[in-house]
Amino acid sequence: MGERIFAFDIGTRSVVGMILEKEENHFEVIDIVTEEHQKRSMLDGQIHDIVAVSNVINSVKEKLEEKHGIIKKVCVAAAGRALKTQQTEIETDLRQHPILTNNDVSHLELSAVQQAQYELAEQGEETTQYYCVGYSVLHYQLDGDEIGSLIDQQGTTAKVKIIATFLPEVVVESLISALQRANLEMDALTLEPIAAINVLIPPSMRRLNVALVDVGAGTSDIAITNHGTVTGYGMVPIAGDEITDAISQAYLLDFPQAEEVKRQITEHQKAVAEDILGMETEIHDQELVERISDTINHLANSICEEIFTLNHKSPQAVMLVGGGSLTPELTSRIAHHLKLPENRVAVRGTDAIQNLKKEHDLIKGPSFVTPIGIAIAAKQSPIQYISVKVNERNVRLFDLKELTVGDCLLAAGIRVNKIHGKPGMALMVKVNGRQLSIPGTLGEPPLIKRNHEHADVNSPIKHGDELTVEAGNDGKSPEISIKELTEGYSTQNISFQNQPYKIHPEIILNGKKADHDYIVNDGDSIDIQRVETLGEFLKSIHQMEYTDKNTPFTVYINGQLHMTDEQVCTLFINGQKATPTSTLHDGDDVSIELTEELPLKELLIKLDLTMHEEIPITFDAKTILLQKKKREFFKDAEKLQDSSMVTAGDHLTMKEFTPEPFIFQDIFRYIDIDVTNVKGKQFKLYINDQEASFTDQLSPHDEVRIQWIESYTKR
Repeated sequence: MGERIFAFDIGTRSVVGMILEKEENHFEVIDIVTEEHQKRSMLDGQIHDIVAVSNVINSVKEKLEEKHGIIKKVCVAAAGRALKTQQTEIETDLRQHPILTNNDVSHLELSAVQQAQYELAEQGEETTQYYCVGYSVLHYQLDGDEIGSLIDQQGTTAKVKIIATFLPEVVVESLISALQRANLEMDALTLEPIAAINVLIPPSMRRLNVALVDVGAGTSDIAITNHGTVTGYGMVPIAGDEITDAISQAYLLDFPQAEEVKRQITEHQKAVAEDILGMETEIHDQELVERISDTINHLANSICEEIFTLNHKSPQAVMLVGGGSLTPELTSRIAHHLKLPENRVAVRGTDAIQNLKKEHDLIKGPSFVTPIGIAIAAKQSPIQYISVKVNERNVRLFDLKELTVGDCLLAAGIRVNKIHGKPGMALMVKVNGRQLSIPGTLGEPPLIKRNHEHADVNSPIKHGDELTVEAGNDGKSPEISIKELTEGYSTQNISFQNQPYKIHPEIILNGKKADHDYIVNDGDSIDIQRVETLGEFLKSIHQMEYTDKNTPFTVYINGQLHMTDEQVCTLFINGQKATPTSTLHDGDDVSIELTEELPLKELLIKLDLTMHEEIPITFDAKTILLQKKKREFFKDAEKLQDSSMVTAGDHLTMKEFTPEPFIFQDIFRYIDIDVTNVKGKQFKLYINDQEASFTDQLSPHDEVRIQWIESYTKR
C-alpha cells in the first residue's frame, strides 16, 4: 500500500473529505465523502461559525474513519476568493539611487509590494493582518520605455510595475480552529486556485493567458494565468445556488427539489418533479434553459466581467470546474460574451488530471477537480508556517515559495525604502544662468545580518533564523571647488590660417572674477565665458570681418538681387565647411577661403544665365558651335566681356536681344572656303542630305555640307 493523503475541501455549501493513495508517480482515489452544511456557516470562503463548520468536518471524518481507521492530519486549502491582488508601480530617481546590482532591483520591487499594501489599506483592507503570498514583476521601465532589466542601466527614472497577492491571516487561523475542534491537525495548506491550476495547467502552459473558473455553490472563483505565473485572483458571489433558486422559482419547487432537478437534467437531459401544489411535471433541458435563461446570462456575464477586470481583455481560453460549471449553455454564453470561439471555453473534469487513476466512478466530472487538486497540491507543494526573528520581534510567514530576507522585512512591516540611507543634500547653483544641482554622496544600503552574518534582501531564510536590520547611513552634501566644477572648460588651442591661438575661459563668481580654489556654496552664480562657436572664436581674435563675409555672393542685375550658392568667405573647421554657429573644440584647425570676385562667364553659369544663343551643327565631320547674341552686360556703362571680373554686390545692367533663327548662311561666319579654284563651278547646299537653300533654318545637331559641281558650256 502506498502513502495515503487525507484532504478536506471546506466549501461554502459542503465539506468534501477524500482519501488518495500515492503509488510512485500516480494517485488513486480510495474514498470520498460529501456532507452539506446545515446552515450558512460559511460565506464567500470565510468561516463565520467555527463550531458549525467543525461539526460537519467531524461528521465527514467519522464516516471515513469507519472504513479506513483513525485520521489525525488532513490537507486543506484556503479559498481563492479570500485572496486580494493589487497591481501597483513605483519609481525611483536614478540620480539619487543608481541601480547597479540585483540587490538594488530587489529593494525597488519590495518597495512596490509595500506600496500595494498601503493601496489596499486605502481601500479599507486590514493589510497588517495579511500575508503576502507572492508577487510578480509585470515590467520595468527606464525613462518611460519598457526594458528587460534595470541592472547597470543609466538614466534618470526607473520604474517597476508588480502584481502582489495577499491572504488574510483570519482565513488560515479559522481553518486551524475548525480542524482542531474536530481533533484534526493541518498536515499541509494550499490555496484553492493553486490546487486547481496545479492539476489542470502545468507550469509549461502558464505562459498562455487562460482563465480558470471554479463555479461552486455560493461563489465563482477565478484565477488568471499569463507570462508563466498566476497574475490575478477574483470572485463573483453568483454560482450554482443562483441557478437552483431560479429553477425553484420557475417550477414552484423547494430548494432541495430544485437541486435534484438540476442534477437530473445534467445527467439525463430531463427530470420529473412535484411542485408545492402536488402536481407532477416532466421538465426537459431545453425548456429549462428557456425558463431560466436570464439567470444563466447573469451568471455568464458576471463571470466575464470579473475576467475583464482581472485580465483587461479576453483570455485565450477559459476552463470551468466545479458543480456549477455544468449549468446548461454556460460555456457557449461565456464564449459569446468574451468573443471567443465556443471550443475555447470548456468544462474540465477529473479526467484532465494527469497521473490520476480514473477507475473510481464517484469522482467523474468537474465537481471533484478542486478537492483532488487540494490533496495533490498540498502534498506536493505544501504551505507551511515558519517563524523568524526580525530585530528581536517574532514574525510568522507562509512558506509558499523560497522565502528570503525581503519577505521577512515585508512581514515585519519594515519600510524597505526607509532603511536605505538618504542621499546627501544637493547644492543648487547657477552656471551660465542655468540652474544646476550638484548631488551629494549616495546613502548607504541597510546593514542586514542573518544569524550574525552579513546578508541581503535576496538571501534565503529558514525556520528559526534571526535577522537584524540597521538603516544605512545617509550621504553627505558635496564639497566642490570652482576648479573642479569648471574643469570641463579648460584652455583651448585653436589654429587659424596656420597660426596657433590659446583661448582661455573667464570665470565670474557672483559678479566678480573667481578664485579657482573657492569651494562652491548653495545659491552661487557662476558665469563661464568660454568660446563655444566659430563666430565667437573669430570675434575673440578680432577677425569678425570674415564672419560678416560668410554670406552668399550676390549681384544686382537691372536693380534686382541675384544670389549664388557661392560664399564670399567660406569657413572651414578641420577642412570641413562650417558656419559661424558651428561648435569649436580644442585642437581644431580653422581656415577661410575668399571669393570676392568672379569672372562674368562663371557668375552667369552660377546664375543660370547665358550671353549667347547657341546650337551645335556638323560641317565636314567637325562640330561647329553657332552663336547669336542674346544678352549684353554693362557695369558703369562699360560693356563687359566673358573674362571681365565682377565683385560681390556690384550693380550690373543687362540688355537682352531676341535672336532670329539660325539659317544655313550663318555657317559662313565660322568656316573658310577657298574660292580661287571654283571658277566655272556650281554648288549645292545640303542639310541632313536634303538639298537646301541659304535661308533654310537650322536645328541643333544638323549635318550640313556644300557640294561643288562642274559646269559645262555647249559649243
